[in-house]
Amino acid sequence: MAKAYDVPPDILIHKLSEILKSEQIPTPSWIPFVKTGSHADKPPQKNDWWYTRCASLLRKIYLHGPVGVKDLRGMYGGAIAVGYGGNHHRDAGGAIIRTAIHNLEKLGYIDKVEGKGRTVSHEGMKKIDRLSTEILNELVTKNPSLKKYS
Repeated sequence: MAKAYDVPPDILIHKLSEILKSEQIPTPSWIPFVKTGSHADKPPQKNDWWYTRCASLLRKIYLHGPVGVKDLRGMYGGAIAVGYGGNHHRDAGGAIIRTAIHNLEKLGYIDKVEGKGRTVSHEGMKKIDRLSTEILNELVTKNPSLKKYS
């Protein structure tokens, strides 16, 4: 069985976001107006960016868990230009990450570990591993030299 480490992240996140969209994960009403952090100039331009962010968060927690919201804010942050002094890092917005995590907890994909942060639940691990296996099988049919990784 393949893991999230074995497949390209962009393919995994795209397919996982499609699954989350079909499962009707709730979206907040402020989604069309919010920037992702103080480092961003404009709100995201894609209409379904919320599902992509939720899928990306689920993958990050799978790979790095247990992690807290503060750590995730740092991972999703970016650089902002400050005069002649160069760039400075700014953390991402916490409301987006917290809301997404709460929604994923309601679906049963994330568990909270007291004092440590969030980890992926058994149900979330099964979903990511099965999806990774499907993606790897598709990649093997396109490129048979990848057979040794399955």
